[in-house]
Amino acid sequence: MKRALDLFLALLLTGCLVVPVVVLALAVRLTSPGPVLYWSDRVGRNNRIFKMPKFRSMRINTPAVATHLLSNPEQWLTPIGSFLRKSSLDELPQLWSILKGDMSFVGPRPALFNQDDLIALRTEKGVHKLVPGLTGWAQVNGRDELPIPQKVQLDAEYLRKQSLLLDLKILWMTAVKVLYRDGVSH
Repeated sequence: MKRALDLFLALLLTGCLVVPVVVLALAVRLTSPGPVLYWSDRVGRNNRIFKMPKFRSMRINTPAVATHLLSNPEQWLTPIGSFLRKSSLDELPQLWSILKGDMSFVGPRPALFNQDDLIALRTEKGVHKLVPGLTGWAQVNGRDELPIPQKVQLDAEYLRKQSLLLDLKILWMTAVKVLYRDGVSH
């Protein structure tokens, strides 16, 4: 049921968002050198690595680490990078990952391939068995401000309580948080 809903929503949104996606792709391309998309190595279900696309919001020579680990993240942003991140529009290409089955709309956010502490804690709690999501329980309960152990605790809670109703609640909470830019790092 969850996979069918993911496919239906991803196809619907892809059709509705073709024009905005093309406009954003052009904006990225025209405002900084390099590719439109950044393909990040992420950890998926059962700790399998997959390539996750995002609109590129950082300069092409930015170190491949979590943004909060950069000493001055703003120096790495492209001219429209801050806008893309604050609006979460950089995440739109992940509809491709949902269509492919590497991601779901709701699940734990996919870890970077080098976030060993997060990967180990998720594996210990069984969270690695879930398909990662565009949004998740941890994202609507603190997003970038949460320390890793607390994120994993929330991911494990989602694992135990997952249901269609909880997914719908998370999607609604995500929409509200994105509109108010609550918990978004630059």
